Amino acid sequence: MTLPPLSLYIHIPWCVQKCPYCDFNSHAVDRFKAVTGTPEEAELRQAGLPEQDYIAALMRDLEADLAGAQGRPLTSIFFGGGTPSLFSPEAIGQILQGVEQRIPFTDDIEITLEANPGTVEQARFEGYRNAGVNRLSIGIQSFDPAQLKRLGRIHNSQDAIRAAESARKAGFTRFNLDLMHGLPNQTEAEALADLQQAIDLQPDHLSWYQLTLEPNTAFYQAPPPLPDDDTLWEIQQVGQRLIASAGYQQYEVSAYAKPGSEARHNINYWQFGDYLAIGAGAHGKITWPAANDDLEIVRTSKQRHPKQYLNAVDYISQRTALEPAELPVEFLMNALRLKEGVDKALYPQRTGRPLSSLSPELEKLQKMGLMELGTGRLKTTDEGFIYLNAVLETFLSSE
Repeated sequence: MTLPPLSLYIHIPWCVQKCPYCDFNSHAVDRFKAVTGTPEEAELRQAGLPEQDYIAALMRDLEADLAGAQGRPLTSIFFGGGTPSLFSPEAIGQILQGVEQRIPFTDDIEITLEANPGTVEQARFEGYRNAGVNRLSIGIQSFDPAQLKRLGRIHNSQDAIRAAESARKAGFTRFNLDLMHGLPNQTEAEALADLQQAIDLQPDHLSWYQLTLEPNTAFYQAPPPLPDDDTLWEIQQVGQRLIASAGYQQYEVSAYAKPGSEARHNINYWQFGDYLAIGAGAHGKITWPAANDDLEIVRTSKQRHPKQYLNAVDYISQRTALEPAELPVEFLMNALRLKEGVDKALYPQRTGRPLSSLSPELEKLQKMGLMELGTGRLKTTDEGFIYLNAVLETFLSSE
Protein backbone atom coordinates (compact mmCIF):
# COMPACT_ATOMS: atom_id res chain seq x y z
CA MET A 1 0.00 0.00 0.00
CA THR A 2 1.27 3.46 -0.95
CA LEU A 3 0.31 6.25 1.41
CA PRO A 4 -0.65 9.67 0.00
CA PRO A 5 1.80 12.59 -0.03
CA LEU A 6 2.08 14.45 3.27
CA SER A 7 1.66 18.18 3.88
CA LEU A 8 1.60 20.32 7.01
CA TYR A 9 -0.82 23.11 7.86
CA ILE A 10 0.22 25.61 10.58
CA HIS A 11 -2.45 27.92 11.97
CA ILE A 12 -1.59 31.35 13.39
CA PRO A 13 -4.88 32.50 14.96
CA TRP A 14 -4.27 36.20 15.59
CA CYS A 15 -5.25 39.17 13.45
CA VAL A 16 -5.44 42.95 13.87
CA GLN A 17 -9.24 42.95 13.76
CA LYS A 18 -11.96 40.49 12.83
CA CYS A 19 -13.38 41.06 9.34
CA PRO A 20 -17.19 40.93 9.14
CA TYR A 21 -17.19 38.17 6.49
CA CYS A 22 -14.57 35.94 8.15
CA ASP A 23 -15.58 32.59 9.66
CA PHE A 24 -12.03 31.32 10.20
CA ASN A 25 -10.60 30.75 13.66
CA SER A 26 -9.11 34.22 14.10
CA HIS A 27 -8.82 36.40 17.18
CA ALA A 28 -8.07 40.12 17.30
CA VAL A 29 -5.02 41.09 19.37
CA ASP A 30 -6.11 43.62 21.98
CA ARG A 31 -2.79 45.45 22.26
CA PHE A 32 -2.80 47.01 18.83
CA LYS A 33 -5.53 48.39 16.61
CA ALA A 34 -3.65 49.63 13.54
CA VAL A 35 -0.48 48.77 11.68
CA THR A 36 1.41 51.18 9.44
CA GLY A 37 4.50 49.10 8.77
CA THR A 38 6.98 51.31 10.67
CA PRO A 39 9.55 49.64 12.94
CA GLU A 40 7.77 51.09 15.98
CA GLU A 41 4.50 49.55 14.86
CA ALA A 42 6.24 46.25 14.23
CA GLU A 43 7.51 46.19 17.81
CA LEU A 44 4.03 46.96 19.08
CA ARG A 45 2.62 44.22 16.90
CA GLN A 46 4.94 41.60 18.31
CA ALA A 47 4.45 42.87 21.88
CA GLY A 48 0.81 41.81 21.66
CA LEU A 49 1.63 38.29 20.49
CA PRO A 50 2.95 35.38 22.58
CA GLU A 51 5.30 34.30 19.81
CA GLN A 52 7.69 32.17 21.83
CA ASP A 53 4.96 30.50 23.90
CA TYR A 54 3.03 29.71 20.75
CA ILE A 55 6.08 28.31 18.96
CA ALA A 56 6.74 26.03 21.94
CA ALA A 57 3.09 24.88 21.85
CA LEU A 58 3.31 24.22 18.09
CA MET A 59 6.35 22.01 18.60
CA ARG A 60 4.64 20.05 21.40
CA ASP A 61 1.60 19.67 19.17
CA LEU A 62 3.75 18.41 16.29
CA GLU A 63 5.59 15.97 18.57
CA ALA A 64 2.26 14.43 19.53
CA ASP A 65 1.36 14.03 15.84
CA LEU A 66 4.67 12.63 14.56
CA ALA A 67 3.41 9.07 14.29
CA GLY A 68 1.07 10.29 11.54
CA ALA A 69 4.00 11.07 9.28
CA GLN A 70 4.69 7.31 8.96
CA GLY A 71 8.12 7.94 7.48
CA ARG A 72 6.96 10.39 4.81
CA PRO A 73 8.69 13.71 4.12
CA LEU A 74 6.72 16.93 3.87
CA THR A 75 5.96 18.06 0.32
CA SER A 76 4.40 21.38 1.37
CA ILE A 77 3.77 23.63 4.36
CA PHE A 78 1.09 26.30 4.59
CA PHE A 79 0.92 29.03 7.24
CA GLY A 80 -2.73 30.15 7.47
CA GLY A 81 -4.76 32.23 9.84
CA GLY A 82 -5.65 34.68 11.18
CA THR A 83 -2.78 36.70 9.85
CA PRO A 84 0.48 34.71 9.88
CA SER A 85 2.42 37.80 8.74
CA LEU A 86 1.87 39.25 12.22
CA PHE A 87 4.58 36.84 13.34
CA SER A 88 8.12 38.07 12.83
CA PRO A 89 10.37 36.49 10.19
CA GLU A 90 12.53 35.21 13.04
CA ALA A 91 9.52 33.40 14.55
CA ILE A 92 8.55 31.86 11.21
CA GLY A 93 12.16 30.74 10.79
CA GLN A 94 12.13 29.12 14.25
CA ILE A 95 8.96 27.23 13.40
CA LEU A 96 10.37 25.93 10.11
CA GLN A 97 13.62 24.88 11.75
CA GLY A 98 11.68 23.07 14.47
CA VAL A 99 9.51 21.28 11.95
CA GLU A 100 12.45 20.17 9.79
CA GLN A 101 14.22 18.79 12.85
CA ARG A 102 11.25 16.47 13.33
CA ILE A 103 10.08 15.68 9.77
CA PRO A 104 12.33 15.85 6.69
CA PHE A 105 11.43 18.13 3.76
CA THR A 106 11.42 17.11 0.11
CA ASP A 107 14.03 18.99 -1.94
CA ASP A 108 11.33 20.96 -3.76
CA ILE A 109 9.06 21.63 -0.78
CA GLU A 110 6.54 24.46 -1.24
CA ILE A 111 6.27 26.72 1.83
CA THR A 112 3.46 29.28 1.69
CA LEU A 113 2.76 32.12 4.11
CA GLU A 114 -0.50 34.09 4.11
CA ALA A 115 0.17 37.82 4.41
CA ASN A 116 -2.08 40.86 4.65
CA PRO A 117 -0.96 44.11 2.99
CA GLY A 118 -1.47 46.06 6.21
CA THR A 119 0.98 43.94 8.19
CA VAL A 120 4.05 43.71 5.97
CA GLU A 121 6.70 45.82 4.35
CA GLN A 122 9.55 44.80 2.07
CA ALA A 123 12.04 44.15 4.87
CA ARG A 124 9.66 41.62 6.40
CA PHE A 125 9.12 39.93 3.03
CA GLU A 126 12.88 39.60 2.69
CA GLY A 127 12.99 38.15 6.19
CA TYR A 128 10.34 35.55 5.39
CA ARG A 129 12.21 34.62 2.25
CA ASN A 130 15.44 34.16 4.22
CA ALA A 131 13.54 32.09 6.80
CA GLY A 132 12.60 29.54 4.11
CA VAL A 133 9.21 30.72 2.85
CA ASN A 134 9.16 30.42 -0.95
CA ARG A 135 5.56 31.34 -1.74
CA LEU A 136 3.19 34.05 -0.49
CA SER A 137 -0.58 34.35 -0.50
CA ILE A 138 -1.50 38.02 -0.16
CA GLY A 139 -5.02 38.83 1.05
CA ILE A 140 -6.07 41.77 -1.15
CA GLN A 141 -9.85 41.09 -1.39
CA SER A 142 -10.44 44.42 -3.22
CA PHE A 143 -8.63 47.52 -4.46
CA ASP A 144 -11.72 49.70 -4.00
CA PRO A 145 -11.36 51.99 -0.92
CA ALA A 146 -15.09 51.88 -0.14
CA GLN A 147 -15.19 48.09 -0.38
CA LEU A 148 -12.09 47.70 1.77
CA LYS A 149 -13.79 49.76 4.46
CA ARG A 150 -16.97 47.68 4.23
CA LEU A 151 -14.92 44.49 4.46
CA GLY A 152 -13.12 45.66 7.59
CA ARG A 153 -9.70 45.51 5.98
CA ILE A 154 -6.86 47.49 7.59
CA HIS A 155 -5.07 48.25 4.32
CA ASN A 156 -5.83 50.64 1.47
CA SER A 157 -5.46 50.08 -2.27
CA GLN A 158 -1.94 51.52 -2.39
CA ASP A 159 -0.88 49.18 0.44
CA ALA A 160 -2.14 46.27 -1.64
CA ILE A 161 -0.22 47.36 -4.75
CA ARG A 162 2.94 47.98 -2.73
CA ALA A 163 2.66 44.56 -1.08
CA ALA A 164 2.67 42.77 -4.43
CA GLU A 165 5.54 44.90 -5.72
CA SER A 166 7.51 44.39 -2.50
CA ALA A 167 7.02 40.63 -2.66
CA ARG A 168 8.58 40.55 -6.11
CA LYS A 169 11.45 42.84 -5.07
CA ALA A 170 12.12 40.57 -2.10
CA GLY A 171 12.70 37.67 -4.49
CA PHE A 172 9.34 35.91 -4.49
CA THR A 173 8.67 34.55 -7.96
CA ARG A 174 5.61 32.70 -6.68
CA PHE A 175 2.83 34.63 -5.01
CA ASN A 176 -0.94 34.45 -4.99
CA LEU A 177 -3.33 37.38 -4.80
CA ASP A 178 -6.58 36.67 -2.99
CA LEU A 179 -9.53 38.60 -4.43
CA MET A 180 -13.30 38.51 -3.86
CA HIS A 181 -16.20 39.54 -6.07
CA GLY A 182 -19.92 39.90 -5.47
CA LEU A 183 -19.16 42.48 -2.78
CA PRO A 184 -21.84 44.76 -1.27
CA ASN A 185 -23.53 46.78 -4.05
CA GLN A 186 -20.66 45.89 -6.41
CA THR A 187 -21.27 46.46 -10.11
CA GLU A 188 -19.82 44.36 -12.90
CA ALA A 189 -17.50 47.23 -13.88
CA GLU A 190 -16.20 47.55 -10.31
CA ALA A 191 -15.56 43.81 -10.00
CA LEU A 192 -13.68 43.71 -13.30
CA ALA A 193 -11.63 46.78 -12.36
CA ASP A 194 -10.50 44.93 -9.21
CA LEU A 195 -9.63 41.88 -11.25
CA GLN A 196 -7.72 43.85 -13.89
CA GLN A 197 -5.68 45.61 -11.19
CA ALA A 198 -4.75 42.23 -9.72
CA ILE A 199 -3.73 40.90 -13.15
CA ASP A 200 -1.64 44.02 -13.78
CA LEU A 201 0.46 43.14 -10.71
CA GLN A 202 1.44 39.91 -12.50
CA PRO A 203 1.13 37.29 -9.76
CA ASP A 204 1.67 33.73 -10.91
CA HIS A 205 -1.54 32.65 -9.14
CA LEU A 206 -4.96 34.17 -8.49
CA SER A 207 -7.66 33.11 -6.04
CA TRP A 208 -10.87 34.78 -7.24
CA TYR A 209 -14.07 33.82 -5.48
CA GLN A 210 -17.51 35.13 -4.64
CA LEU A 211 -18.26 36.58 -1.22
CA THR A 212 -20.56 34.25 0.70
CA LEU A 213 -22.30 34.99 3.97
CA GLU A 214 -21.11 32.34 6.41
CA PRO A 215 -22.81 31.60 9.76
CA ASN A 216 -21.17 33.08 12.85
CA THR A 217 -20.03 36.20 10.99
CA ALA A 218 -21.13 39.81 11.33
CA PHE A 219 -22.28 39.85 7.69
CA TYR A 220 -24.49 36.82 8.33
CA GLN A 221 -26.12 38.50 11.31
CA ALA A 222 -26.67 41.77 9.41
CA PRO A 223 -26.45 40.97 5.69
CA PRO A 224 -25.19 43.75 3.43
CA PRO A 225 -26.91 44.41 0.07
CA LEU A 226 -25.27 42.04 -2.42
CA PRO A 227 -25.51 42.03 -6.24
CA ASP A 228 -28.44 40.11 -7.75
CA ASP A 229 -27.97 36.67 -9.32
CA ASP A 230 -27.87 37.99 -12.89
CA THR A 231 -25.09 40.43 -12.01
CA LEU A 232 -23.15 37.72 -10.15
CA TRP A 233 -23.41 35.38 -13.14
CA GLU A 234 -22.24 38.06 -15.55
CA ILE A 235 -19.30 38.97 -13.28
CA GLN A 236 -18.27 35.32 -13.14
CA GLN A 237 -18.48 34.76 -16.90
CA VAL A 238 -16.80 37.99 -18.01
CA GLY A 239 -14.20 37.74 -15.25
CA GLN A 240 -13.18 34.23 -16.24
CA ARG A 241 -12.70 35.34 -19.84
CA LEU A 242 -10.52 38.22 -18.64
CA ILE A 243 -8.42 35.88 -16.52
CA ALA A 244 -7.98 33.41 -19.38
CA SER A 245 -6.96 36.18 -21.78
CA ALA A 246 -4.17 37.12 -19.35
CA GLY A 247 -2.68 33.62 -19.54
CA TYR A 248 -4.09 32.09 -16.36
CA GLN A 249 -5.69 28.64 -16.44
CA GLN A 250 -8.55 27.75 -14.13
CA TYR A 251 -7.57 24.51 -12.41
CA GLU A 252 -9.97 24.61 -9.45
CA VAL A 253 -13.33 26.21 -8.66
CA SER A 254 -11.77 29.50 -7.55
CA ALA A 255 -8.07 29.07 -8.41
CA TYR A 256 -6.25 30.27 -11.53
CA ALA A 257 -2.55 29.90 -12.29
CA LYS A 258 0.06 30.49 -14.91
CA PRO A 259 1.23 27.11 -16.30
CA GLY A 260 3.21 25.24 -13.64
CA SER A 261 2.25 27.62 -10.81
CA GLU A 262 -0.64 25.70 -9.29
CA ALA A 263 -0.63 25.63 -5.47
CA ARG A 264 0.81 22.22 -4.64
CA HIS A 265 -0.38 22.36 -1.05
CA ASN A 266 -4.00 22.86 -2.07
CA ILE A 267 -3.79 20.28 -4.84
CA ASN A 268 -2.79 17.76 -2.16
CA TYR A 269 -5.99 18.62 -0.28
CA TRP A 270 -8.13 18.25 -3.40
CA GLN A 271 -6.50 14.96 -4.36
CA PHE A 272 -7.38 13.58 -0.91
CA GLY A 273 -3.78 13.61 0.24
CA ASP A 274 -2.74 13.62 3.90
CA TYR A 275 -1.92 16.63 6.02
CA LEU A 276 -0.84 17.09 9.58
CA ALA A 277 -2.23 20.24 11.17
CA ILE A 278 -0.89 22.13 14.15
CA GLY A 279 -2.05 25.32 15.82
CA ALA A 280 -5.24 26.57 17.42
CA GLY A 281 -8.28 25.13 15.63
CA ALA A 282 -6.22 23.44 12.89
CA HIS A 283 -7.84 20.53 11.01
CA GLY A 284 -5.84 17.54 9.76
CA LYS A 285 -6.40 14.30 7.83
CA ILE A 286 -4.24 11.19 8.04
CA THR A 287 -4.52 7.77 6.37
CA TRP A 288 -3.64 4.76 8.52
CA PRO A 289 -3.16 1.15 7.38
CA ALA A 290 -5.83 -1.12 8.86
CA ALA A 291 -6.54 -4.83 8.97
CA ASN A 292 -6.90 -6.83 5.73
CA ASP A 293 -5.12 -4.18 3.65
CA ASP A 294 -7.90 -1.76 4.44
CA LEU A 295 -7.46 1.94 5.24
CA GLU A 296 -8.60 4.04 8.17
CA ILE A 297 -8.92 7.74 7.37
CA VAL A 298 -8.94 9.98 10.42
CA ARG A 299 -9.77 13.68 10.65
CA THR A 300 -8.61 15.69 13.65
CA SER A 301 -9.19 19.18 14.96
CA LYS A 302 -7.13 20.96 17.60
CA GLN A 303 -8.10 23.06 20.62
CA ARG A 304 -9.71 26.14 19.09
CA HIS A 305 -9.16 29.11 21.40
CA PRO A 306 -5.55 30.37 21.61
CA LYS A 307 -5.57 30.41 25.42
CA GLN A 308 -6.85 26.83 25.60
CA TYR A 309 -4.32 25.79 22.98
CA LEU A 310 -1.38 27.42 24.76
CA ASN A 311 -2.27 25.62 28.00
CA ALA A 312 -3.29 22.31 26.45
CA VAL A 313 -2.10 18.92 27.62
CA ASP A 314 -3.93 17.12 24.79
CA TYR A 315 -4.09 19.33 21.69
CA ILE A 316 -6.72 17.26 19.88
CA SER A 317 -10.26 18.42 20.57
CA GLN A 318 -11.90 15.98 18.14
CA ARG A 319 -10.81 12.80 16.37
CA THR A 320 -13.13 11.21 13.81
CA ALA A 321 -12.54 8.05 11.79
CA LEU A 322 -14.51 8.29 8.54
CA GLU A 323 -17.11 5.60 7.95
CA PRO A 324 -16.91 3.71 4.63
CA ALA A 325 -20.22 5.22 3.52
CA GLU A 326 -18.78 8.72 3.97
CA LEU A 327 -15.76 8.18 1.74
CA PRO A 328 -17.34 8.76 -1.71
CA VAL A 329 -18.53 12.27 -0.83
CA GLU A 330 -15.42 13.05 1.22
CA PHE A 331 -13.23 12.14 -1.75
CA LEU A 332 -15.35 13.63 -4.52
CA MET A 333 -16.13 16.93 -2.80
CA ASN A 334 -12.39 17.55 -3.03
CA ALA A 335 -11.40 15.83 -6.27
CA LEU A 336 -14.20 17.28 -8.39
CA ARG A 337 -13.22 20.82 -7.43
CA LEU A 338 -10.32 20.29 -9.81
CA LYS A 339 -11.23 21.36 -13.34
CA GLU A 340 -9.59 18.25 -14.81
CA GLY A 341 -10.68 15.98 -11.97
CA VAL A 342 -8.36 13.13 -10.98
CA ASP A 343 -7.18 9.83 -12.40
CA LYS A 344 -9.73 7.10 -11.66
CA ALA A 345 -7.02 5.00 -9.99
CA LEU A 346 -6.72 7.61 -7.28
CA TYR A 347 -10.10 6.73 -5.79
CA PRO A 348 -9.24 3.17 -4.69
CA GLN A 349 -5.70 4.25 -3.75
CA ARG A 350 -6.90 7.00 -1.43
CA THR A 351 -10.09 5.43 -0.04
CA GLY A 352 -9.47 1.67 -0.12
CA ARG A 353 -12.82 1.24 -1.92
CA PRO A 354 -13.34 -0.07 -5.47
CA LEU A 355 -14.32 2.40 -8.16
CA SER A 356 -17.28 0.14 -8.96
CA SER A 357 -18.91 1.30 -5.71
CA LEU A 358 -19.54 4.64 -7.45
CA SER A 359 -20.97 3.14 -10.65
CA PRO A 360 -24.72 3.77 -10.12
CA GLU A 361 -24.24 7.45 -9.28
CA LEU A 362 -21.63 8.02 -12.00
CA GLU A 363 -23.82 6.47 -14.67
CA LYS A 364 -26.78 8.57 -13.55
CA LEU A 365 -24.69 11.75 -13.70
CA GLN A 366 -23.32 10.79 -17.13
CA LYS A 367 -26.87 10.47 -18.46
CA MET A 368 -27.63 13.92 -17.03
CA GLY A 369 -24.62 15.34 -18.87
CA LEU A 370 -22.79 16.22 -15.64
CA MET A 371 -19.93 13.66 -15.62
CA GLU A 372 -17.45 12.39 -18.22
CA LEU A 373 -16.69 8.69 -17.80
CA GLY A 374 -14.74 7.68 -20.90
CA THR A 375 -11.56 9.62 -20.20
CA GLY A 376 -9.86 7.54 -17.52
CA ARG A 377 -10.56 10.35 -15.06
CA LEU A 378 -13.20 11.22 -12.48
CA LYS A 379 -14.18 14.51 -14.04
CA THR A 380 -17.27 16.64 -14.43
CA THR A 381 -18.41 18.05 -17.73
CA ASP A 382 -18.26 21.82 -18.09
CA GLU A 383 -21.91 21.96 -17.03
CA GLY A 384 -21.26 19.63 -14.11
CA PHE A 385 -18.42 21.89 -12.96
CA ILE A 386 -20.85 24.82 -12.84
CA TYR A 387 -23.41 22.76 -10.92
CA LEU A 388 -20.93 20.94 -8.70
CA ASN A 389 -23.19 21.06 -5.64
CA ALA A 390 -25.87 19.18 -7.57
CA VAL A 391 -23.30 16.55 -8.58
CA LEU A 392 -22.27 16.02 -4.96
CA GLU A 393 -25.89 15.88 -3.79
CA THR A 394 -26.26 12.73 -5.91
CA PHE A 395 -23.67 10.97 -3.77
CA LEU A 396 -25.01 12.42 -0.53
CA SER A 397 -28.47 11.04 -1.25
CA SER A 398 -27.02 7.56 -1.83
CA GLU A 399 -25.35 7.28 1.60
